[in-house]
Amino acid sequence: MLRRKKQNKNSLSIYSGMEIEDYVLTATEKEATKMERGFEKKWLDYLWWVIVFFVAILVSRIIFLTVIRGSYYQDIAKGNSIKSIVIKAPRGRIFDRFGTPLVSNIPSIDAVITPADLPKDGAKIIELSQALSSILGMNQAELQLVLDGSKTSSLDTVLLKENISQDESLNLLEKENVLTGIFIEKTAIRGYSDAQIFSHILGYEGKIQQKELDNDKSYRLTDYIGKQGIEKSYENSLRGVNGADQIEVDSMGSAKREIGIINPKPGSDLVLNIDAGLQKKIYDSINTVLEKTGTKTAAAVAIDPRTGGVLAMVNVPSYDNNLFAKKISTQDYAKLTSDPNKPLFNRAINGEYPPGSTVKPAIAAGALSEGTITPSTIIDGLGGSLRVGGFSFGDWKAHGPSDVRTAIAQSNDIFFYTIGGGYGNIQGLGMDVMKKYYNFFGFGEPTGIDIGGEASGFIPSEQWKQDKLGEKWYIGNSYHASIGQGYVTATPLQLASYVAAIANGGTLYKPHLVSQIKKSNGEVQDIKPEVIRSGFIAPDILKVIQEGMRKTITDGTAQVLKTMPVEIAGKTGTAQFGSSGQTHGWFISYAPYNNPQIAIAVLVEGGGEGNSSALPVTQEALKWYFGGRQ
Repeated sequence: MLRRKKQNKNSLSIYSGMEIEDYVLTATEKEATKMERGFEKKWLDYLWWVIVFFVAILVSRIIFLTVIRGSYYQDIAKGNSIKSIVIKAPRGRIFDRFGTPLVSNIPSIDAVITPADLPKDGAKIIELSQALSSILGMNQAELQLVLDGSKTSSLDTVLLKENISQDESLNLLEKENVLTGIFIEKTAIRGYSDAQIFSHILGYEGKIQQKELDNDKSYRLTDYIGKQGIEKSYENSLRGVNGADQIEVDSMGSAKREIGIINPKPGSDLVLNIDAGLQKKIYDSINTVLEKTGTKTAAAVAIDPRTGGVLAMVNVPSYDNNLFAKKISTQDYAKLTSDPNKPLFNRAINGEYPPGSTVKPAIAAGALSEGTITPSTIIDGLGGSLRVGGFSFGDWKAHGPSDVRTAIAQSNDIFFYTIGGGYGNIQGLGMDVMKKYYNFFGFGEPTGIDIGGEASGFIPSEQWKQDKLGEKWYIGNSYHASIGQGYVTATPLQLASYVAAIANGGTLYKPHLVSQIKKSNGEVQDIKPEVIRSGFIAPDILKVIQEGMRKTITDGTAQVLKTMPVEIAGKTGTAQFGSSGQTHGWFISYAPYNNPQIAIAVLVEGGGEGNSSALPVTQEALKWYFGGRQ
């Protein structure tokens, strides 16, 4: 405000010729502060309106983008996505013990669907199915059903047709712009070397089925999976981990940018105990014998008695597992399943047969262990026939008095009737004690081999017959069981495992096909031998059994092997089956006698006597094995 200050009279100023009083402008501190705040407030008001202006613009833009143009940009956003193109992991390879490859990965191409990319319009689905029908040679109506059923938002591929031809894949690539949602996927199928020879060991792989996918969600519908044999039992090692090429794509499916690549991890390689050369030799020898005998079916198993490693496992007849790897046709499958000789049947591990006289060493070991006889006990041959009441139990030929070594060598039935069921002043083991020793040697239970489908064979008990058949156990049943007949059955694998235990001095190993797992990172996992049981027969008793089996070659039923370049111990077997008097031919053996490296069991179904059918196969195999592998 203006305030006048009165001056002294002497203090006069002259201004424009006039005398006036001097006026001074002054303000209080409070008034000055009010004046300054008013000035600042004006600038804050200006700033406020500027902020409001820009916020209004921003809000308007948001409203425009979300309300007015929202649906448009939402469609664009939905169309942009990350697509992972699967990079299939190479499946692990399989080699024999010397590094010979038994299987390979053959490049293949599948036609697949990406459901999220399929047309949503029904008319376009029809057009798509028509185009695909022409290219892939598939039924158009079925294709339409598949396409209609695949219309989801999923980016997981669905198999349309596997193992398509080169021409089909080129046609798909040429028309990829119009075949919306249809792609080709590079993969690989298995190629099996010498398929007929190794198929029951390796098994096969094939496209995964829905029930398999339900059991393990880590697979995709376009994946392959092991179905039988090694391919199935070692699936987790062989399969590897798929990689992916991650790409951002727009709503039209066009690639916008590559985000990154996840490299696949190859599956582990497997090294088997199998000797491919021995496997082939036994296979060829069996087929030669079958041509001579006129029979059609046989099996053989060879084991390393030092480890339980399976050196060979042969089945005749066999099948081509490449048919299954390429998706077997209905006609080919029907041909295999209708074949009366059952080529798909793994008789080496799943066939249950009366073992016949091959089990006599086990019964002898039981009788010696229980004190039923001593190594020097002599039993009369009774002229070839043992009579109990009104029943007669005959020998395959008349034998003179025998000790246990000679009885094994000559396969003296009367001797084993006596120690098994009892006769005269010898009490006999009886069935339940025989069962104990059968079980010791691995009969009547699975061996635990590392592929599926194994049978357990069967060893009866006295109570089993009462419970199952409603009949008491007779002494005649014990007689039959003591020579591997009657209710007793075993698999070729069990026979090979049993003779390996005799050879190595009384250790029963779990047979195993795989010896090493070689991982992609260089790590090697050795499969160590696994002992089922040991020490169940005293060493001195096993020595007697071994001497009896060696005597089989030098003075007994297998003297044809005396001229072999290596000393062999063995046991022939002839087992009756059915009601027509037919017999299976068996021969079990190991070599060299003083330093066993291989144990073999050979079965020729319906092959007559073991020394005329199974023995020649063993002879050829061991001659090759120890004779320079020529």
